[in-house]
Amino acid sequence: MLKKIPHTYVIVFSIIVLSAMLTWFVPGGAFDRQTISVNGIDRSVVVPGSYHPVDRNPQTWQIFSALFDGFVDKADIVVFILIIGGAFWIMNESKAIDVAIQSFLKFTKRIEHNKFISLIGADNLIFVLIMLMFSIFGAVFGMSEETIAFVIIFVPLAISMGYDSIVGVSLCFVAAALGFAGAILNPFTIGIAQGLSNLPLFSGIEYRMFCWVIINIVGFWFILSYAHKVKKNPSISLVKDDDKYWLERKQNETVQIDYHTPLSAWIIYGIILVVMAIFTWFYPMTSISLGERSIPFPALPCITAIFALTGFFSLRKSVHFFILQILIITILILITGVMGYGWYIMEIATLFFAMGLAAGISMNYNANRITKLFLDGIRDIQSAAIIVGLAGGIIIILNNGNIIDTMLYKLSESISGMGKMASLNMMYVVQNLINLVMPSGSAKAALTMPMMSQFSDLIGLSRQSTVMAYQLGDGFTNMITPTSGVLLGVLSVARIPYEKWFKWILPLMVILIILGFILLIPTVFMKLNGF
Repeated sequence: MLKKIPHTYVIVFSIIVLSAMLTWFVPGGAFDRQTISVNGIDRSVVVPGSYHPVDRNPQTWQIFSALFDGFVDKADIVVFILIIGGAFWIMNESKAIDVAIQSFLKFTKRIEHNKFISLIGADNLIFVLIMLMFSIFGAVFGMSEETIAFVIIFVPLAISMGYDSIVGVSLCFVAAALGFAGAILNPFTIGIAQGLSNLPLFSGIEYRMFCWVIINIVGFWFILSYAHKVKKNPSISLVKDDDKYWLERKQNETVQIDYHTPLSAWIIYGIILVVMAIFTWFYPMTSISLGERSIPFPALPCITAIFALTGFFSLRKSVHFFILQILIITILILITGVMGYGWYIMEIATLFFAMGLAAGISMNYNANRITKLFLDGIRDIQSAAIIVGLAGGIIIILNNGNIIDTMLYKLSESISGMGKMASLNMMYVVQNLINLVMPSGSAKAALTMPMMSQFSDLIGLSRQSTVMAYQLGDGFTNMITPTSGVLLGVLSVARIPYEKWFKWILPLMVILIILGFILLIPTVFMKLNGF
């Protein structure tokens, strides 16, 4: 008889217990910190050479308060997940997403008759285009938490196309993570790391773009290969039993769609159009941030014009297509907000909340029904929120135990006395190890780069190489670390057990980590622009 695999909650709580045990054996230590301005933002960074022992603070009963502390620390992501779940549940009730999936499947069948497309496969072409879009988002503005919202769309789509939930998650989350690792213009990783290393912002972009292309080729190949195998033989899917949730949900919701357009939808169309017109008047131009450059672009006027046209014609067809237009406009506004106005979780959650309300009112639902649907969505997705809070408790335990700085100090000490290539490889290994307990790229940059950059000077290694080691070490393991609230949130929304995800993603992790070692070699032995 096969041994039952522990629940994801059990795995995460076990890591909390293990972390608490480490606080009894690992000596306490701390670095002094100073506040410096990095790219116009004040950040607390460690002072190189300031490590000193402090009293050990063993954690005991705190393992039981870790859930509470984790919820407090990750409150923004927890609330974000709950609002996303409620908003999409309202939209899901409208059957608009079902209409979109049906239309999409009909579209793929039509283009399959094209000789060129049939040669490469319609699904392959569509998947690559979707993944490329999310990879660009990850590389340019560090898309991460936002992918949780898209899981709700792409998992049902992938399953409807004959694939599984792992493929659906890969289309958005893994693709964005691959781009995040490439980090062409990511202000939250490369921007901070180069700022702390006193390097020109986003310098060396040429080699990073090359790395981004290679990383995407390898990652997309892995995903498409798995997708092809699952489509050919669904029984090999690791999550075939878990996907019954989505299949049963689809069967339960399979009803005859009544194509119509109530008056309330026209009213919502008018209200949204007026609101967007007002914002267009006050913000006719948006400075879109692309690395260190800001490009003026009439984003809001363009989005308003698109909504005015597509909204009108979709309403003449059916309210379902109008709600899909609301979703598309929401995504366009999200991109504009993130790249032009520095939006983060609070603004994005507010945007999706407004989207859910607009969808419900467009369907002529009354206030009580919209409220009930919103609460049903929260109830359906609450396990994802809980796991994020629980994962946050791991970091709380390690921080309160005063051992994070000690672990960093011991790891950095192990690098001393090696040659350039060996030292760079060890920096890469250290960054990967730190990322397993500290998935925040910006926090890790503030913790490690002040020391790593100065250490690289001592051994005659380019600071740009050190930044690359940080970039790759920070990016890949985000897809596997159990301390990442984003990863656990994504998996919980998709109903994929962590242990099954680990089994699937592990070969890709091995390939990518080895690829990272290879991509670091030219930064030592070749003259690269910016290095």
